[in-house]
Amino acid sequence: MAVNKVYPSAAAALDGVMHDGMMIMSGGFGLCGIPSVLIEAIRESGAQNLTCISNNAGIDDAGLGLLLVTRQIKKMISSYVGENATFAKQFLAGELEIEFNPQGTLAERIRAGGAGIPAFFTKTGVGTQIAEGKEIRAFDGATYVMERGLWADLAVIHAWKADTEGNLVYRKTARNFNPMMATAATMVVVQVEHLVQPGEIDPDHIITPGIFVNRIVHVPNVEKRIEQRTVTKAA
Repeated sequence: MAVNKVYPSAAAALDGVMHDGMMIMSGGFGLCGIPSVLIEAIRESGAQNLTCISNNAGIDDAGLGLLLVTRQIKKMISSYVGENATFAKQFLAGELEIEFNPQGTLAERIRAGGAGIPAFFTKTGVGTQIAEGKEIRAFDGATYVMERGLWADLAVIHAWKADTEGNLVYRKTARNFNPMMATAATMVVVQVEHLVQPGEIDPDHIITPGIFVNRIVHVPNVEKRIEQRTVTKAA
């Protein structure tokens, strides 16, 4: 029997999924390719004490910044948080936990989790605060630090196109953390701009196979924000 993965709204797609204390992966880089509608639905769910894994924490009024304003996030596992004043304020006040990662390390921790790899060794961070409290080992005369793979209860991601089976295509820079996160969570919910029928996507263009995707919500007119707008000055 075919499984219907398409839900009428973000709230419906997260119904029965959200609970306090969850670990959530949220795709995107800056504000590019973020699951903005799903983040808003997480806010409306009222779930508390969340641990969020994301490249960044959005800005004060967009992305995961919305969940910081409502104080639903207790911990961030991130690589860059420099655009969010609320984040800085809560961290400096001791109200928010942070686990900083070098960008490549964060990406590999997510990829490793999705591949069933519990830990790996990397040179990045050796001799810095990043390595404090972690296992250090030498291989072939070089020193490495052990990093753990990441697995989440829920991954919320954004894709450009999907069919109703959940096969996903990402567009340009939005193909950042989204594909990796789709493999590294117990429940994967995706918001998509274009929803088509099975067979309408060239198999060679599919990046995330539908086997990884549990639920889909169609958001054809999703707002796309820009963090830093740079324009040429008039002559």
